[in-house]
Amino acid sequence: MKKTGDYLGSPADLDGVVSVTPQPVAGAAIGIIAVNLVYPKLPGNVANASTFAFPVDYEVIDLAIEQLFEADPGAVDQIVQAAKRLEARGVRAIVGACGYFANFQTQVQAAVRVPVLLSSLAQLPLIKTSLRAADQRIAVLVADIQGATPELLANVNATPDKVTFVDIGSLPEFHAIRYGETTLDNGALKRALVQKAVAAVKQDPSIGALLLECSDLPPYAAAIQAGVGLPVFDFITLINWLHQSLCQRPYYGFI
Repeated sequence: MKKTGDYLGSPADLDGVVSVTPQPVAGAAIGIIAVNLVYPKLPGNVANASTFAFPVDYEVIDLAIEQLFEADPGAVDQIVQAAKRLEARGVRAIVGACGYFANFQTQVQAAVRVPVLLSSLAQLPLIKTSLRAADQRIAVLVADIQGATPELLANVNATPDKVTFVDIGSLPEFHAIRYGETTLDNGALKRALVQKAVAAVKQDPSIGALLLECSDLPPYAAAIQAGVGLPVFDFITLINWLHQSLCQRPYYGFI
């Protein structure tokens, strides 16, 4: 018998007996905790559902973004309760829509039974493993340079020894996102981000990969990669990887 949260992966599963807990919707393996902020969220943004090739479920919470940046203990309960609501609706894993949700990774992880990867920064240990250990580094583009601390990284089992933080939060072109404005010059922001990334790599040729901390940056990942010619990781690489682990499908073809 299949139950809520089980994966129906074969004709036999679909022809079998199912039993579910009461819930209004189903089928979203990934649950996303998002902060209630108003600004243009383009395709590619974690808070834009059309970004994904699969359904996702959102739980929106009313916090100031600074509470995430500053690891405000007063935000813990709201974030934990949001995760519990997503789990109750049947999601199989939970992520956040801001890299600074990493500050709350351990509390949420302890509160639910499904996998939790709240931050794009959770990819850092894997990226580090992929690079030449002797000298290569990871440039991490961050929306709040003050909050980019060793403590933030420690929450996702990462260390600062191979990380170079690059501040994009202070870019004037990022102002609309950072401060919740309804008009965004998207072309100008893309150009500014590419220039920032290119300058970082030029300044430090040991950079072997880039990670975009902010959930608003994936729309610009392709342009950044075209500029630097290096691997670029972001929230979408994390979520796609996580989703495939939850929804594996059989392979068919010729041999």
